[in-house]
Amino acid sequence: MNVWHRVGWVFALGLSAVVSSAPAEAAVDLVEERDVASLQADLQAGRLSSETLVQAYLQRIEAIDRHGPTLNAIIELNPEALAIARAMDAERAQGELRSPLHGIPVLLKDNIDTGDSMQTSAGSLALVGQPALRDAELVARLRATGMVILGKTNLSEWANFRGKRSSAGWSSRGGQTRNPYALDRSPCGSSSGSAVAVAASLVSVAVGTETDGSIVCPAAMNGVVGIKPTVGLVSRSGIVPISSSQDTAGALARNVRDAALLLQVMTGSDPRDPITADADAHQVSLVDALSVDALRGARIGVVRQLTGYHPDVDARFEDALQVMRDAGAILVDDLSFPTRAEANTLESTLFLHEFKSGLDAYLDHRQGVPIASLEELIAYNQRHAAQVMPWFGQEYLEQAAATHGIGDLDYQNARQRLRQLTREQGIDALLTEHRLDALIAPTTGPAWKTDWLNGGNYLGGSAGMVAMAGYPNISLPMGQVHGLPVGLSIFGTAWSEARLIALAYAFEQRAQARKPPQYAATLP
Repeated sequence: MNVWHRVGWVFALGLSAVVSSAPAEAAVDLVEERDVASLQADLQAGRLSSETLVQAYLQRIEAIDRHGPTLNAIIELNPEALAIARAMDAERAQGELRSPLHGIPVLLKDNIDTGDSMQTSAGSLALVGQPALRDAELVARLRATGMVILGKTNLSEWANFRGKRSSAGWSSRGGQTRNPYALDRSPCGSSSGSAVAVAASLVSVAVGTETDGSIVCPAAMNGVVGIKPTVGLVSRSGIVPISSSQDTAGALARNVRDAALLLQVMTGSDPRDPITADADAHQVSLVDALSVDALRGARIGVVRQLTGYHPDVDARFEDALQVMRDAGAILVDDLSFPTRAEANTLESTLFLHEFKSGLDAYLDHRQGVPIASLEELIAYNQRHAAQVMPWFGQEYLEQAAATHGIGDLDYQNARQRLRQLTREQGIDALLTEHRLDALIAPTTGPAWKTDWLNGGNYLGGSAGMVAMAGYPNISLPMGQVHGLPVGLSIFGTAWSEARLIALAYAFEQRAQARKPPQYAATLP
């Protein structure tokens, strides 16, 4: 195995041989813009094997991610991918199908443990060493459904919790991920590589994680669907943590059906993550909930407070509202969260305290890596500053280290108050007062230019309140602004994934707003 830290690629020699043998045109024809249903139909009919499918994705990754546009979305490929695919083909030949995702490749964000030869680094060279000892719970569930773990995706280092002025999608291990719609534009973060890989058809579905906006923002800026579920629906065991209150994994895909299908197989209770205790009780068929008529009669709240940061985004939002009206939705307009400002002041307190306790607990279960604690991480970064901190620092790590962790009384009071402000006095208050099924707002602005020196030019977004509440949020394409995708966010109360997914699907089917990327060097 050969490791190239600069861009984070890891290949087995056998994989490299397979990649170089297939024509690029065949890979494009076979997998470009293909959804899970069409791929599965070909697998079932014998027109395609999982092994051939993996080979096609590997060839496309070689042609588009490593060369050509050079998206840099993949940080590492799984040397076992072809062997897993062959095993799934053998099961299929015997009439054994584990799930509708049997034999379908999936990519994982590189903060999710895999108990194989791949690294789990959160994009940091400080975690490169011995791989994790076991799969994260969600990975074990994906394997059980017959999915092929294709590799790991690049991300904003430490899921964008390291320092100020960071560049979204940049990590010291993986370099800079690029937006496939305009290569000099940001992919947003921190699930940058997962969203870009899906947008560019390097895979049909991918797993991301979110603490505040890290699934829905990359989904919006890369023209794909991102589902951030209720915190507690998907286990976080085996995921490099930031916030025990807000962290969750979620699904990214090019359409709502595929995202729902992927999310479905990740959900469920896990003794290793006590917050998932109620997950089994809230499991429903997310795919069965899909309905083209879901908007008819639905009462949807328009949160105007979360608009106004870009006029062209607001124009696309008005178009989206008209689509919903035409579909029979009842829009309750001009809503706002009076508690939003106070809530925003408390979130950083949670992150700093929970990161300190959470990272140390995670590192207790990692062996053979350069660090064993937050303090050692800070020292490592200082020793290797030229490699890991060429553009921005580690202020958040240092602030977290100065706290007393989750045992601190100020933290506990802040956590309780934040839940009140975002749940009972926030999202649930609006839903109850106006008898709403969901709330909507633009996800965020169009992608800004990547700037390693100054960091991101973030204009605003709607992820905060729903992330702080720990409630579900879906971003899906609602159009473009000068060739850059922008997203619509649909969010609601705890455990309302099925209803939100149904509404998102109905909108998607009517709006047909997604356009494939063109890999422009810059905007015209």
